[in-house]
Amino acid sequence: MNWPEGIQARPIDKGDVEAWAELLAAKEKVDQDGENFSAEDLAEQLDHPHLARDTIGLWSGDRMIGYGIAQVKSAVVDVDRVNAEGTIDPEWRRQGLGTTLMRWLIERAGELHTAKHPEAPGQVGVGASSANTGADRMLRNLGFEAERYFFDMRRPLDQPVPDSPVPDGLKLRSYDTSYEEALRLAHYEAFSDHWGWTPPTTEGWRARNVGLRAFRGQQSYYVMDGDTVAAYVNGYEWEADTEVTGVRELYIGQVGTRRAYRGRGLARAALAKVLTKAAEAGYQRAALGVDADNPTGALGLYEGLGFVTHQKFISYQLPLG
Repeated sequence: MNWPEGIQARPIDKGDVEAWAELLAAKEKVDQDGENFSAEDLAEQLDHPHLARDTIGLWSGDRMIGYGIAQVKSAVVDVDRVNAEGTIDPEWRRQGLGTTLMRWLIERAGELHTAKHPEAPGQVGVGASSANTGADRMLRNLGFEAERYFFDMRRPLDQPVPDSPVPDGLKLRSYDTSYEEALRLAHYEAFSDHWGWTPPTTEGWRARNVGLRAFRGQQSYYVMDGDTVAAYVNGYEWEADTEVTGVRELYIGQVGTRRAYRGRGLARAALAKVLTKAAEAGYQRAALGVDADNPTGALGLYEGLGFVTHQKFISYQLPLG
């Protein structure tokens, strides 16, 4: 790529996380995506060598003014979806840097696809808020099309939680490490019929779930049938969000039910328990994201428990030739 004079481009390493966090804080003030990350959170993202990805940081002197990440998954079900993300500091926008960065990400996504899964059709995917008209225009000018819509939902925790009992013979339990493998297997089964899902490696699943520093085991509840996790709700707390917003929020990262147990209200019971316990623990709000076309009716479940849509996000895709 031909970067403007004075702009240096190089991979991101752990020595860059403070500058990276400052860049993301500047982005959030303008874009209002509801995402805040500390330097520790970002260092954790770089600490997973099993993830096949490339990073790029754009620098003006000692200031990071842009970044990008392209990441390919470990397996393919139907399409090799190479995920891309990035941003330009708001003070440096409207100079063509965003388009150049996106072209770099497309090129690297194609190289990662060819190296990892050349036998499958490939595409590069990018997400953006539906309110971000600048990103929409740039992506469509590059040939991207909207493929999927997602809702960011919130619920204040000072409201009563509807009664949601667990059926006889099943029990609600909070997470402990002895459930880790049973939870992984339940998650693989529950999400195997969801759009875009591919089975991660065991190490990759752990790094993004129970091994994440934001994971809160005491705020995660499972419906157990003996030693089997029938349904589950995993809670996370991003401390950087609390520092910025002043609101202590429990983020519901994963909700799932094994197929044989669907239709019995188990996810509702687990989520109701999580909401009740979160309020008791001093959390002020719960939040989650959901696919607008989720095949299991998750949107109705969340609305029935008091969640309302706060923002909408679009998943864009571009085929890789």
